Amino acid sequence: MKILGLIPARGGSKGIANKNRKLLGGKPLLSYTIEAALNATSLDSVVFSSEDSKLINLAKDLGVEVPFVRPQELATDTAGSLEVVQHAVKALAKLDRHYDAVCLLQVTSPFRTHQDIDKAITTFKNSQTDSLLSVQEVPHQYNPHWVFEKNEMGNLVIATKDAQIIKRRQDLPPAYIRDGAIYITKTEVLLDRNSFYGTSTSYIVSNPETYVNIDTEQDWERAEQLLANLNMF
Repeated sequence: MKILGLIPARGGSKGIANKNRKLLGGKPLLSYTIEAALNATSLDSVVFSSEDSKLINLAKDLGVEVPFVRPQELATDTAGSLEVVQHAVKALAKLDRHYDAVCLLQVTSPFRTHQDIDKAITTFKNSQTDSLLSVQEVPHQYNPHWVFEKNEMGNLVIATKDAQIIKRRQDLPPAYIRDGAIYITKTEVLLDRNSFYGTSTSYIVSNPETYVNIDTEQDWERAEQLLANLNMF
């Protein structure tokens, strides 16, 4: 199975100005993901997607391929990740470069490692699912079996529609949220079914001690604290 590593990053950012090239621990945020991707042994190619010339030049300096420029309409706040990935796959196909699956690596998750990427790809190949997500386990107090929502009468019901609430924490089934660090999807699912997930999704659990998905200034501060505390990278 031939796997494309795709790193997308656009020039604009509302939450943090110039986020993708801002220095984190003395290095551009973009560099963390590029280094992890280039050191992963399971990726057949690593490609960068952007509309921004400064980011493109930075990516090239960091050693990653930029075989196309992303259209401006796919670099807005409203542009979806699925469309960005589909554009990359089609642009590479025009260059006679074809892949069985795409591993999407978002720059906002800087502390995912090359070992994480290789583990995810191995799991994905062995599972034979349409897709794979990296996830974090939901704390028990937020488990969906303990979450309530309003019904049509305005009363609270268990979100999972259970008739009775699970009383003991130990009896709760594990629940997960996607953490944004790694998405892997078969190319046919992306293009033919217009989906990131398809009908079957495997997963790996990321390290909660190094997890951060940078969207706000508070997230950036957490990332800086992680670097300081863990002496990472």
